[in-house]
Amino acid sequence: MNTLVWFVVLYWIISVGIGMYAARYVRNSKDFAIAGRSLPMSVVTATVFATWFGSEAVLGIPATFVKEGFTGVIADPFGSAMCLVLVGLLFAKRLYRMNLMTISDYYRNRYGRAVEIIVSLCIVVSYLGWVAAQIKALGLVFNVISGGVISMNMGMIIGSVSVLVYTLMGGMWSVAITDFLQMIIIVIGIVYIGWEVSGMVGGADVVIRHAAEAGKLRIYPKPELRDILWFFGAWVTLMFGSIPQQDVFQRVASSKDENVARNASIVGGIFYLLFALIPMFLCYSAILIDPALVERFINGDSQMILPVMIMTYMPVFAQVMFFGALLSAIKSCASATLLAPSVTFSENVMKEILPNLSDRQSLFMMRIVVLVFAGIVTIFAMNTDSSIFEMVEDAYKVTLVAAFVPLICGFFWKYANNRGALTSMIMGLASWIFLEIVYPDGVFPPQLMGLVMSLIGMVAGSLLFRRPGKTV
Repeated sequence: MNTLVWFVVLYWIISVGIGMYAARYVRNSKDFAIAGRSLPMSVVTATVFATWFGSEAVLGIPATFVKEGFTGVIADPFGSAMCLVLVGLLFAKRLYRMNLMTISDYYRNRYGRAVEIIVSLCIVVSYLGWVAAQIKALGLVFNVISGGVISMNMGMIIGSVSVLVYTLMGGMWSVAITDFLQMIIIVIGIVYIGWEVSGMVGGADVVIRHAAEAGKLRIYPKPELRDILWFFGAWVTLMFGSIPQQDVFQRVASSKDENVARNASIVGGIFYLLFALIPMFLCYSAILIDPALVERFINGDSQMILPVMIMTYMPVFAQVMFFGALLSAIKSCASATLLAPSVTFSENVMKEILPNLSDRQSLFMMRIVVLVFAGIVTIFAMNTDSSIFEMVEDAYKVTLVAAFVPLICGFFWKYANNRGALTSMIMGLASWIFLEIVYPDGVFPPQLMGLVMSLIGMVAGSLLFRRPGKTV
């Protein structure tokens, strides 16, 4: 235990130090928000991968897979990986050429200020659950490796403060450089643990065969209307809902050219899907290694299955590799998701209130917003009972129903205009919220109804005022 704890302390100090060192590259708000549009293919690919490979990939998705199989994780990693590929294929080059600071700038240029403000607020709200999931995971890790000496809440505070320090100072530069190093640790650590566990259970084929016989590898839903609709609703939540997000846009905008922006999104998405399968394999292996352990946690805090198995059955070196990979995954995701909404709120909401700020003052404001948002999400994480997987999946429902249709119609339909965008957002949000309150478990998923109503609102609102919007 002492060896593992000291490793975590040393690793934490080094990674925070690297993030602080990267702050020397920040000279203005553009450096802070999008790293001066100068990152190469290797770094952008790493930060795309590392941003998405967070606590849900190592703890949340595997636990859900053990309970529900592939049908339960269609949203993430399958939907989220497809999101990154779609961004690369359809949006990356177009957005890069616009030379924007945030994704909300696109909505302002295409539809006007009112749409920009509403989308910006939706984006900020959507990140609350995602960042909180990473903070909650940090608390879990510190609690496990300390043998319960560090409480979950204290672990959350320690993790939040340490991630905040280098994100606050270095912005996107710190996120990108630490992500690049942490991707290396994630890949090495996860592959090594996969090799170790495979040897314990008699080979990967044994686990795969067991999962197949248990029906866990079936990816399609039951042939019933409700199951089909909820399956499709979960899939599109992350596949479409995460496209109009600032963290995705930041990776596009921080690339050194448009080809890097496109290719890094596609490659990062493919890497994410491939490596997200390994923690699922590890967690399901626990059924063969220690069925009693799985039985103890499966109906309660199921995201504890994998870390407890590692602590119980793995040698110290394997524990170091696993928790090194886990901490890297969480830190990279936490820093990116902490920065993205803060930049959006600063650039697209606060600048409307304080329009005459100098660039130096804008940079200072961004850092203040990062600090405030970190405090809010830490308090939220400490007071929610939702699982990591649920918080991440729920985060994208708001942007799915409010921002996706205006984004894609703005690019590909010349008659999309500001009236249509406003109608789309109002109808999407209203129908989604209504169903979440009065009929949350009905036949039709609330977020899927919100998406349908958003599309109807865009078409009806735009055609009612038949004036072509700005083309992009």
